[in-house]
Amino acid sequence: MFRRFLISHKKGSLRFFEILPGLVSWNLILFPYWGIFVIPEAVAYFILLFNVYWFYQAFGIALTATVSHLRIEATKAYDWLPDLKKFPDWKSVRHVIIVPTYKEPFHILDRTFQSLASQDLPLKQLIVVLAMEFKEDKADRDQKSSALIKKYRHLFGKLFVTVHKLAPGEAVGKSSNERYAAVWVKKNFIDKEKVNINYFTVTSCDADHVFHPKHFSVLAYKFLDSPDRYKRFWQPAVLLYNNIWRLPAITRVPNTLASIFILSMLPRRDRLINQQNYSLSFKLLHKTGYWDPDRIPEDWGIFFKAFYKNRGKIEVEPIYLPLYADAMESTTTWRTLKGQYTQVKRWAWGVSDSSWVLYNFFVTPGLSFWDKITRVSTFVHGHFLWPVHWFLITIGLSLPVIINPAFGRTTLGYMTPKISSAILTIALAFLVILLVLDYLYKPKRPKDFPLWRAILMPLEFILMPVATLIFTTLPGLDAHTRLMLGKYIEYKVTEKV
Repeated sequence: MFRRFLISHKKGSLRFFEILPGLVSWNLILFPYWGIFVIPEAVAYFILLFNVYWFYQAFGIALTATVSHLRIEATKAYDWLPDLKKFPDWKSVRHVIIVPTYKEPFHILDRTFQSLASQDLPLKQLIVVLAMEFKEDKADRDQKSSALIKKYRHLFGKLFVTVHKLAPGEAVGKSSNERYAAVWVKKNFIDKEKVNINYFTVTSCDADHVFHPKHFSVLAYKFLDSPDRYKRFWQPAVLLYNNIWRLPAITRVPNTLASIFILSMLPRRDRLINQQNYSLSFKLLHKTGYWDPDRIPEDWGIFFKAFYKNRGKIEVEPIYLPLYADAMESTTTWRTLKGQYTQVKRWAWGVSDSSWVLYNFFVTPGLSFWDKITRVSTFVHGHFLWPVHWFLITIGLSLPVIINPAFGRTTLGYMTPKISSAILTIALAFLVILLVLDYLYKPKRPKDFPLWRAILMPLEFILMPVATLIFTTLPGLDAHTRLMLGKYIEYKVTEKV
């Protein structure tokens, strides 16, 4: 009955599911401030339970990030080519790498292409697509594409340049550009040349990404070795470390935290969803219907589109190798801070997928209950609670008991902030593991970066409460509120310098 109701009221249902994230986050944030007068005991236990939950999360991140590191070291040390060559059809595998770009400077693109040219897999098995935008100045487009073609065309199996012109109904951004490029390759290469699509993978690659030299040999091995290769995505550890030494301390902290969090997710096969840089078979991409050109979020979007299209059974397998990316950096500190906020708000705008993800949760038949519960709960946890953590952890019950001092004089009101503080202080011990991993994965210190600053860099984490408020919590709350009010955002490209 509920399913029939949603289907018959689809437009209203989709709008309700857009409102829901902001409704949940704002109510969770405000609950301690009105609840302290009405049900203060419930508020106290709610805060305590959330602190215990956060302790568990911090422990889990430290543990799984360590597991990821050990597996990455093993993957880096292993020679994958001999194992790959045991497959009789290994030479048939082709990797299509789509690099969407809009106004990125040549040296950024060249760095990405150089990392592709440094792969240990035979380079003729790589098909690189430079996906440009029509609205970029033609002279700049032609200058960059010509230089890249001249330098790299003879190395790769193919090097294509596509130019995407925004069509009516399309949203500006990576998703519409990638879709255009992938459809172009399917029509003008795979179909025209009559090559076997079953041996093709597609990699979504940002213009600033730098691959490990073994990335595509590992991907080829995993692709051929998997009996479910047409129902899989593959995800490396994306680390925002290319320019980490040049960032102001207040943005270096959240970018470090984000990198270690991504690292920690790789062993969690039950909750791992592709993001930023990922691969899938071209067959799965084509069957799914490619990326949606009218949406801004594309990584979790293509996963859930494939998930519902195939009635579940879609999983993300980790590639235990680092992939380095740029954190937000501009020409001045102030522009960097503004850009960081805008970029995180764009990431948080992934919550806009909640309308169709939750709608399809209820109306798509043939899905395993536990399969869809696991996947959708990951979406809800990742997006609905994004703006909530900081308020419940950093402020907790401290401010509510000031508002209601009478409850603060009770035993429960007096002890709850102290217990919360003790739990969170113990959880800070896991920060040591984060600092060790950060040290191991950061690029070598530049010569112009003073040694004394590098030694004192761990002290920057004192800024964590302020940095996470400004560059994690507020952009998330901004995105939730805009979606709730129907004030949709426009895609803004992250500046590269």
